[in-house]
Amino acid sequence: MIDAAAKALTQMLSPPFRAILLKSIGAAAALLVVAAIGLHALVTWLVGAGEAWLETTLGSGAHWPLTVLFWMLAVVAALGLVIGIVFLMPAVTALVAGVFGDDIADQVERTYYPAEPPGRPVPIARASVEAIKIALLSVVVYLCTVPFLLVAGLGAVMFFVATAYLQSRQYFELAAMRFSSAAEAKALRQAHQATVFGGGLLIAAFVSIPIVNLATPLFGTALMVHLHKRLMQGRRELIEPRR
Repeated sequence: MIDAAAKALTQMLSPPFRAILLKSIGAAAALLVVAAIGLHALVTWLVGAGEAWLETTLGSGAHWPLTVLFWMLAVVAALGLVIGIVFLMPAVTALVAGVFGDDIADQVERTYYPAEPPGRPVPIARASVEAIKIALLSVVVYLCTVPFLLVAGLGAVMFFVATAYLQSRQYFELAAMRFSSAAEAKALRQAHQATVFGGGLLIAAFVSIPIVNLATPLFGTALMVHLHKRLMQGRRELIEPRR
């Protein structure tokens, strides 16, 4: 596992990966900007609507106290927006991985496994559906863990574990589907749940690093390509002696 992670990190800065890295970072950054604008607009509307409703209910005498209160709430909301963007990163990188996953996997296979048959590109529709599913699940997990953030960091732990599971599921199955059907890729992941989840923990740690996490699609895909290759090699070694 550590060797696979080291290879993934090393290849991220190699010349063939640089073009994909720049495109991946650009796409992730653009999605984050869109998400930030949307969240900011929603928070601004909620604060403004709440202030107007309370002032109408309590009367004009409450104008200045409410102004101070909602100014403080706006500051808190701004901080919450920053935290929200951080927690949305797994969802954003999941979408990006659905677009560039095959390009990344192809480069890994060409570099480290040139003697083996290359994988088949996953149909873009299938990859997009899987990416959207994981992205939406990541958002749901984020919303479910937010209330627990104040309970001695319990929410952060819950989010980290859930992110590890979701990220490992997406990246491993996309790597496996280059050589098998979606059902077979899922069955392989389930047969090696502990190993695949261990890889997911590394991806979750990577995606938690600010700025660096924009490159998560490259690291996650490369890591799982190596992991898939090793699992398949292990299966072949178990079968061959029996023959």
